[in-house]
Amino acid sequence: MAVICGLGMYLPERSMSAEEIAEASGLPVWVVRDKMGLERKTLPGPDDHTNAMAIWAAQKALADAGLSGADVDVVISINEEWKEYPVWTTGSALAAGVQADRAWAFDINQKCCTFILALELARGIFMTRPEVDVILVAGGYRNGDLIDFTDPNVRFMYDLAAGGGAAVIRRQGEGLKVLSTKMITDSQLAEAVVVPVGGTKTFLTDANRSDFFLRVPNEEEMKGRLSKVSAPNFVRAIQEAMSLAAKTSEEIDYVALLHMKLSAHEAVMEGIGVDTSKSIYLKEYGHIGQLDQILSLKLAREQGMYQKGQTAILAAAGLGYTWGAAVVSWE
Repeated sequence: MAVICGLGMYLPERSMSAEEIAEASGLPVWVVRDKMGLERKTLPGPDDHTNAMAIWAAQKALADAGLSGADVDVVISINEEWKEYPVWTTGSALAAGVQADRAWAFDINQKCCTFILALELARGIFMTRPEVDVILVAGGYRNGDLIDFTDPNVRFMYDLAAGGGAAVIRRQGEGLKVLSTKMITDSQLAEAVVVPVGGTKTFLTDANRSDFFLRVPNEEEMKGRLSKVSAPNFVRAIQEAMSLAAKTSEEIDYVALLHMKLSAHEAVMEGIGVDTSKSIYLKEYGHIGQLDQILSLKLAREQGMYQKGQTAILAAAGLGYTWGAAVVSWE
């Protein structure tokens, strides 16, 4: 068993409005608002570094769970790769930041599906390590730094934002019981989106610094492939997670989806047979990567849209390309 008993989010004070996104990209404001589904997105301040934001969110999640760092047995870092240092294990730094001095820690990365993956790993750890009772999952995200608003091929990522998110997971107790998870990978899209410089294939230099942004090497090929598989894989991941949890669409009370364009959000909700009123569209925040599900759950809890006795779906898609879903029941 694995039960989410604490949630925490850190959101930077700065934001970028729909008007500012339109000005930077040359798009009409109505396209940013109505098609991209953005009123604004969060932007990092000068001290809002990736792991720092993870620590601040983790502190809030621990407080929400009524625990301290001393109670944590395992720390799973879901920090994004774009972080304080290019070659760095953040799990230990995250553990130090919350004073989880006796915990062992490690990093994972599945892009925007990383939180779903962390839930699956937490379930496995509880099954094989009987001494583990408390797992802290936390990460920061600011991939919006890597967006070139003059590049129309990355328009679908203009919503990338910034923030930190965390969840405390216990072996048992009150909270959101993780009933199932499901992940699907399409390896043909492995290099659909990359930062082309700064790795071992092409070292970062003064001459190529202008290419240190997320790029789509073959935009036509990627769009053609995604148009065929994206929505079906979203729906399939969710439906298979529901089947594993022995749940039907009629039993789903809330859906925590990542931020994506409005038409895609509506298509996924229709595909799984759940009304859009049972989900919060994150138009005021943008896409904070693998932390969207944490933010969505926290907002739903605060707004009374997700309550004790109800069942929720968490769903995401990450570059690479992977689709993931989890079913949780508030018990």
